[in-house]
Amino acid sequence: MNQSKEAGEKNFIYVGMDQFKTLKFPDILTSILIDIFSQLPGAKKKWWWPFSTNKIQSALSELEKTLDTAFEESVEEESRKKNSGKGALKSKDSLIELGTESSNELSVKSKFSRQKQDFLERHLPQYKRAIKESVPSRDHAINILLDDYYLVNNSLQPDVIDYLHRLFRDTNIYLKIGTIRHRTKLRRYEGQTIGIELNQDIEEINLDKTLDTLRQTQDYLVAILDEMGRSLGISSVSGTLFNADAAHALTLASGGVPRDFLTIFVEAVSLSVSNGKTDRLTPTYIYKAAASQAIPNKRRNLSEDAGVADAPALEAAFADIISFCLKEKKKTAFLVSSDDVHAMAAEHEMLQQLVDFKLIHLIDQNTSAASGRAGRYSAYTLDAALFMAPRKRNIEIVEFWLQDAHRGSKGVRESPIYPLQRIKLNQQNIELEAVLGEVEELPSEPETA
Repeated sequence: MNQSKEAGEKNFIYVGMDQFKTLKFPDILTSILIDIFSQLPGAKKKWWWPFSTNKIQSALSELEKTLDTAFEESVEEESRKKNSGKGALKSKDSLIELGTESSNELSVKSKFSRQKQDFLERHLPQYKRAIKESVPSRDHAINILLDDYYLVNNSLQPDVIDYLHRLFRDTNIYLKIGTIRHRTKLRRYEGQTIGIELNQDIEEINLDKTLDTLRQTQDYLVAILDEMGRSLGISSVSGTLFNADAAHALTLASGGVPRDFLTIFVEAVSLSVSNGKTDRLTPTYIYKAAASQAIPNKRRNLSEDAGVADAPALEAAFADIISFCLKEKKKTAFLVSSDDVHAMAAEHEMLQQLVDFKLIHLIDQNTSAASGRAGRYSAYTLDAALFMAPRKRNIEIVEFWLQDAHRGSKGVRESPIYPLQRIKLNQQNIELEAVLGEVEELPSEPETA
């Protein structure tokens, strides 16, 4: 932090969307603004004059009052002006009453309706001035992270981000949004654009490491683990604890997600130690840890983050893909036709959401299919925890990380084609729990530690 900043001030503000996700618009926006403004420089500063406030404190006070008002309220304003007459005027939308209190002064009362959203729009320039006064220099620039933005109701996301983008533009505040790509809607068009345009108004930073670049992903994740180890005095966690195949297995089992990589690692070490193997960590315990940790956590995330309306359909789609791969085709990877992607946008969107939830993984964005099957395809693999703990017998594991004789990913072109039409036909007609139970009962190969 810049040493010239005043005590108690900071250059990073965190706002978690989980606390606001059930609010309607514009209360959700008002609540976000209150959270942000309360953390801006000067928001809690004590002034020498007891009745003094700065613009940030004034804006914060207004916002807090607005949050507690009705969505639409009746407002009555009174003004006085000199005149000698009296009377009453009526119009469709307002009532103006004129009454004489003296021979040359009139009391004018005006009644009208005001909405919260209009209030926020009218005060946006005022709030922008307050921000510029609070953060006047780039040397004191503040980064704001709105985390888990996908939890905001999908229909409200463009409205919230539109206002915040206009508010912070041309200030020394930089807005960052943490979200899931295919559960995020940044714009809509209603005669004019509401929201923001990716790669024009904002830039995307993809923090996910995917399995289509497995070696780079593995190196990245191992580097994170080793760096954490060095902070504890261990020069190389991977060199000390991993056998020759452990890093590869841990990368596959985590789907390239750093959090899952570390969580599975901890659980795998615990399982290995409890079974008396304390020299080196092997894939056996890694895949066991993934089965006990990763899949349950991902299913819970899907149920909680997708919401009541979307989760059943996504679970049904996932269940059908598992059944297609492991029970029908007995292969761990599958292809999706580019023709299907264009013809069935909604079903393809559901597939991408399963990728976002790390239940399936993209392994090739653009490939052909073997056996004379025409067209272009994208290739996916099931999560390794589904078939590696324990390893299922008579299931062909597509080793996409290896190269075949044609220098392509081994086994990918031979994978079966999954028709997206199945997602539409099987929506909510297949139970994930039942399919997972059937997979559990598939014969397994003997385990080796």
